[in-house]
Amino acid sequence: MQSETRRVNGIEVAYDLRGQGPGLLLLHGFPQTRAMWGPIAGTLATRFTVVTPDLRGYGGSGKPAEVADYSFRDMAQDQVALMAQLGFEQFHLVGHDRGGRTAHRLALDHGAAVQSLTMMDIVPTHLLLSDLNRHVAKAYYHWFFLAQPSPLPETMIGADPEGYFMSCLQGWGAADPEGFEAAQMAAYRKAWADPEVVRGMCNDYRAALEVDFDLDAADLGRQVTCPTLVLYGAEGAMAAAYDVAATWAPRCADLRAEAVPGGHFFPDTHPTETLAALNRFLPGP
Repeated sequence: MQSETRRVNGIEVAYDLRGQGPGLLLLHGFPQTRAMWGPIAGTLATRFTVVTPDLRGYGGSGKPAEVADYSFRDMAQDQVALMAQLGFEQFHLVGHDRGGRTAHRLALDHGAAVQSLTMMDIVPTHLLLSDLNRHVAKAYYHWFFLAQPSPLPETMIGADPEGYFMSCLQGWGAADPEGFEAAQMAAYRKAWADPEVVRGMCNDYRAALEVDFDLDAADLGRQVTCPTLVLYGAEGAMAAAYDVAATWAPRCADLRAEAVPGGHFFPDTHPTETLAALNRFLPGP
């Protein structure tokens, strides 16, 4: 595995590179880093060149100052530019949580680059925010807490970063921290201890409400045209509140969907089942 940083789209993007073959881009979610893909990426690297970056604002990647710089459109442009620098004008794309929302925007804005799309444990951003019910609002309160003006959430989280983020894993994430690999948790804890990472993550959620909602509203009539897989945690908040596949059906021309054991963080806690689902969908020997 190679760990590198490249300047693309005006910021530094930290990433890991594994394997050989067609390009496969894996995008992590909140409150994680690219370390989340460790148990999965090594196996996929036997038939793909696997690229696992930190999203802007997260981990070792750049953390711009302005909220508007954290739109999923900007995050998607980072990844298209990174893959192009690495020699991949086309690639397969997988995203979990915020990475899944970035992947959806990337597939809309750069459809010719995406050979297949996998989104994990999300419903469309516009749907979640425009048709919000009390059960989702209670489960996913962090969307609205993190989006509060600076420095309120940063200050409150800063009093006990690990306590707050562990509450995310165990609360709405429905995960047992014992199910995470030690290397993953060590990487997450290191990121959570960095006030700049906390600021970047808050700006990500601020941008969802202030920028991404309007971008998605303008694109409600558009579909992702490549083969698309939606995976969701069988015991997660999204599966409890929505027919996850049905939320994506109008937005994807070629859709399949599948539940995976676990809650929201099933790629971390159930990597074997997650990998099996990806292998059934992704092309190759």
